Amino acid sequence: MANPDTPARSVLVLNGPNLNLLGIREPEVYGKDTLADIEALCHTTAAAHGLRADFRQSNHEGVLIDAVQEARITHRGILINPAGYSHTSVALRDALAASELPIVEVHLSNIHRREPFRHFSYVSAVADTVICGAGAHGYALGLAQLALLTEAVR
Repeated sequence: MANPDTPARSVLVLNGPNLNLLGIREPEVYGKDTLADIEALCHTTAAAHGLRADFRQSNHEGVLIDAVQEARITHRGILINPAGYSHTSVALRDALAASELPIVEVHLSNIHRREPFRHFSYVSAVADTVICGAGAHGYALGLAQLALLTEAVR
């Protein structure tokens, strides 16, 4: 359950593997925004909704799981772009489920218009909201939704 004493309504914005290559890797699929651009967008959007974004990225599954487990105590909700782990990581899905926090899953591209293996996400089954195909703006939409969800658990 969300910690009501969490200062400034802190939320975790967690980014999975290869997202550190945004702006370089397949810009026709993922857009030209860099991860730093998205981080700036998240901080601005979070502040506009009375939230504080703790923005992180890792290429390592265990590091992501550790962040989710930590968030259970230190944050009010999680916005996650699990990237490739969407389709492969039961362990990340289980950590998110155990967090008992509001969860918003975001994908830059529309995963349902891509290769068939990308159509399924383990994370979607435990997310309160899923946003895909809105590019970097999906993070802003996700944070607005997370603000509503975290208000509900206040």
